[in-house]
Amino acid sequence: MQMFTWLLVLAALVAVLRVYMTVRRMRQQGKEDWDERLVKNLRTQGGDPFKPYAVDFFFDLPDQGACEKVAALLGPRGYAVDFRRVDPEQGDRYTLHALRTMRISVPDMQALTRELSTVAVHHGGRYDGWATAGITRAARRTSP
Repeated sequence: MQMFTWLLVLAALVAVLRVYMTVRRMRQQGKEDWDERLVKNLRTQGGDPFKPYAVDFFFDLPDQGACEKVAALLGPRGYAVDFRRVDPEQGDRYTLHALRTMRISVPDMQALTRELSTVAVHHGGRYDGWATAGITRAARRTSP
């Protein structure tokens, strides 16, 4: 009887671990799929894959200190960065905007999404995605 109980507990742990790994994989895939959709949208609007574009990157961060740290990381890498406090009626947060001119490709944008998401989380915030003049801002991703 005790052996049966241990087997049930082990099976439950394995099931929970599998669900966790599947959800994690799907979240990452969803982020990467979004980058792919934005790049494809740019191409269908006549975007040239060899032409550099001004790309806007958006972050939601908890305070001015976090914004300054993220700005210090991005500035030397060629990003023009500005940030401001969000309207107090919408919360006590800051929004950071980074602008960089670059060529846009699916693998590059997926890698940047992973990297910038990590930077945002490390500083207590979230990465809200990217947009360019060839893609309307309404198409910008917002994280759940």
